[in-house]
Amino acid sequence: MKKLFLMGRSEAGKTSLTQILHGEELHYHKTQYTNTDDDIIDSPGEYSETKRCGLGLACFSFEADVLALLIAADEPFSVFEANCQCFTNRPLIGIITKIDSPYANVPMVRNWMINSGCERIFEVSSLTREGIQDLIDYLKDDPVKLTLEEAKDRQSHGIPEWIDPAEWKREMAALPRRA
Repeated sequence: MKKLFLMGRSEAGKTSLTQILHGEELHYHKTQYTNTDDDIIDSPGEYSETKRCGLGLACFSFEADVLALLIAADEPFSVFEANCQCFTNRPLIGIITKIDSPYANVPMVRNWMINSGCERIFEVSSLTREGIQDLIDYLKDDPVKLTLEEAKDRQSHGIPEWIDPAEWKREMAALPRRA
């Protein structure tokens, strides 16, 4: 299973998601410091509420297989800057929490995550468990294993280690060309 690093604003649902992924009952617990176990790193919301959130992402990218930005579907704004994935050397996914909120605006939050550089976005509810299985299935996939030579070759061509080279070429071919 991939080790997941969760980063998001206070009350975004990081600890609740951690409890659900561990099969626990939901109970309120304020995260005061970074909690690490075998498969999840849960960070305090204050990490993403400062101007140095990219630095936090970069530091924990060495500890995790995948990084996740969490934003509640009912958030009025995003604390994540555009292209914050440039600080990382791991896949960056987005997790939209609280999709069952009556104030949810999932399309808006999805756009924020796309702008931040999330490669894949999951929509979940810790209360109804909607979308949780898709996230679990994604995390169950083994991390990409590359030889040093394969990693060097991908790096020389600008291909991230976690993306299939053929998929990368298709994505690059689909980008608009400058005139």
